[in-house]
Amino acid sequence: MKSMHRAPLISSSSSSSSSSSNSFVSRLLLLLTLLPVSLACLAFILQWRGGGLADPASASVISSTSVPGGNSDLNHEVFPGMETVSSVSPKAHQSSSDCSNLARSSSPSFPYYGDWKFGVDSNLKPKICITTSTSAGLDQILPWMFYHKVLGVSTFFLFVEGKAATPSISKVLESIPGVKVIYRTKELEEKQAKSRIWNETWLSSFFYKPCNYELFVKQSLNMEMAIVMARDAGMDWILHLDTDELIYPAGAREYSLRRLLLDVPPNVDMVIFPNYESSVERDDIKDPFTEVSMFKKNYDHLPKDTYFGMYKEATRNNPNYFLTYGNGKSVARVQDHLRPNGAHRWHNYMKTPNEIKLEEAAVLHYTYAKFSDLTSRRDRCGCKPTKEDVKRCFMLDFDRSAFIIASTATEDEMISWYREHVVWGDKEVKMKLLRKGILTRIYSPMVVIQALKESGVFSSVVSSASSNLSKKQFLASMHKGNSSKTTEAESLALKDKESQGISARHLLGTESAVPPLSPPGMEHARFVTED
Repeated sequence: MKSMHRAPLISSSSSSSSSSSNSFVSRLLLLLTLLPVSLACLAFILQWRGGGLADPASASVISSTSVPGGNSDLNHEVFPGMETVSSVSPKAHQSSSDCSNLARSSSPSFPYYGDWKFGVDSNLKPKICITTSTSAGLDQILPWMFYHKVLGVSTFFLFVEGKAATPSISKVLESIPGVKVIYRTKELEEKQAKSRIWNETWLSSFFYKPCNYELFVKQSLNMEMAIVMARDAGMDWILHLDTDELIYPAGAREYSLRRLLLDVPPNVDMVIFPNYESSVERDDIKDPFTEVSMFKKNYDHLPKDTYFGMYKEATRNNPNYFLTYGNGKSVARVQDHLRPNGAHRWHNYMKTPNEIKLEEAAVLHYTYAKFSDLTSRRDRCGCKPTKEDVKRCFMLDFDRSAFIIASTATEDEMISWYREHVVWGDKEVKMKLLRKGILTRIYSPMVVIQALKESGVFSSVVSSASSNLSKKQFLASMHKGNSSKTTEAESLALKDKESQGISARHLLGTESAVPPLSPPGMEHARFVTED
């Protein structure tokens, strides 16, 4: 009987213990659930009160309201990396957390951005100028120009003709600080025909030929003139760049051409930027600068066994590894006796320049990035679409093939040819070349230009130019400005010829100008291996 009375007591005790254990587990689970929720709420409150943490993605894009004339409270938006100890208030330091600083430190640095006028400190060194010969429209010139302003370029010498020389476009270009526009007039051509390099033998093999050869001579003559203007403007470095090319300053401590050149030893006269070529993945690209992120690396930036080992896959039955040129562009230190050596190089009358080639930085060349490039190149050249005649017009094999196709094929045939020879549609081959390092992804230019576009920079430039001059005033000043500006530039080139006082007779034995050259082909593989 005693044992019968004990059983319920034992059972009751066990039940009480189990209930207590379940209650403890429930409370523990509730605590674990509430703890992260509480922490999240606390973080939200701190973020709301402190103004929020800097998002590295959104911080790289300027606020669309940050334009001239906008709300002053919004105009503080800047590219990441612009903050300095002197420019950030103590209050900002107190309200910013260490996490915020860490987030910003991983973002690209664009230290020379101010507003669309890019009014930077005139004492900043080195001073860099770019010269170009262009017939493009504002849709190409403005992104190209302001991208390089972000990189620290202060001055542009624009030799314009065609579309770029029309009043609606040239007046916008002339309104931008640091931009000098030189028009291709008959007077300019007559003056350049008397210039120094026109009378020297190293350029003469390119004379009196159409299309690419004619452009090459124009570029060289314009570069000669730009050297004098650069020296008079106190520039330290000069770069010739086309408006379908962007400098990619990889390897610098900040995203800056100025920083890159500041680190160049003082005994170096010229810096060579190997070029990467755009590798489009669609046939409907409209804006290459913001739609193309894949590029083919230069021979100089690849292991030789990788380059030659993957040559066939990378070339895809085209005439060469690159569609167009592969010998890069060079930046020259502005100094006495400097002269162009074709559109890709510089030289010096009195010495052999000391030059270095950069191991990371490059020129990004957006060539044939749009399907319309096929027909636009065709329309600029009056050659016959035959294998014999195109050799008079184009220096590179792919340009010759593209011209013949654009001149003889139907629209559908051109699209099919473009997809086969230019567009990278085969995902398997593309991934293979990306893994090997022959193809690479570069997003920085895309981010910078898209940010500039969204900030309203380009529209601000156009609207500001339109409001400054009436049409009547502009046309009157244009006629006057054309003659005065070109005369000034032309006289500078002639003055340079006379001041240096070196006879062209001394140059009769010099080598020809450096033309656009294709990268090494397979016929060079044995020699490279032996070296």
